[in-house]
Amino acid sequence: MDAAGVLALVASPFAGSFLGVVVRRLPQGRDWAWSRSACETCGRTLRPAELVPLLSFALLRGRCAGCGGAIGWFHPAIELAAVAVTVLVIVAVGTQPAVLLAGCVLGWVCLALALIDWRHQRLPDALTLPLLLLGLLVTAWLQSRHLFDHALACVLGWLAFRAIALLYRRLRGIEGLGAGDAKLLAAAGAWLGVAALPRVVELAAGLTLLGVLGSALWTWRWLAPSRRVAFGPGLAASLFACWLTQGF
Repeated sequence: MDAAGVLALVASPFAGSFLGVVVRRLPQGRDWAWSRSACETCGRTLRPAELVPLLSFALLRGRCAGCGGAIGWFHPAIELAAVAVTVLVIVAVGTQPAVLLAGCVLGWVCLALALIDWRHQRLPDALTLPLLLLGLLVTAWLQSRHLFDHALACVLGWLAFRAIALLYRRLRGIEGLGAGDAKLLAAAGAWLGVAALPRVVELAAGLTLLGVLGSALWTWRWLAPSRRVAFGPGLAASLFACWLTQGF
């Protein structure tokens, strides 16, 4: 493996650590960009030695060095997930620096969006809109001849989901598809182009259905008809998977 691949793997746990902060703080309206990391039990500001991804958790045995409170497995889990994203990108598209960077950022943002929607059933504009813009910038940089197609896909993806949402609201009187899903599909269009949109939606629907069935089998309890199901995790996973397989 060349230097770009090694650097990406080394950076991945740190990216995952930052994603953990985003996933926890952004839905609550807390500052996730500038404020210092602190123990969620006692509020003590963490020292730099306590912020090394994976290693600090192992050395501290999952406990705060100050109060002894449990840190929880969420942090190492998302750090490992970020590493897994990087490994998938390297295996799928190689280690050409520009493509590797684009793939890792896409995968990491999709990971954060999936977790936020799964936990809070919302897809924040602070992530979906920059992801859309980044998709267009990456297309202009790496595949400039496809820029118009990808820009058109943004518009068509957003219009398609908004039309479905409005029709569902008119027929049922309730929200059936959130505006965040439309923005995420628009972002998928920015990264993948028009031809890929049906595949993205089909795969996302299949993944979401599998999640619902898996939850029902695990709990032996079927979902109530009125219960909301997050579509974002399936859509984010589908976007990332389709990008990995589209080729460059």
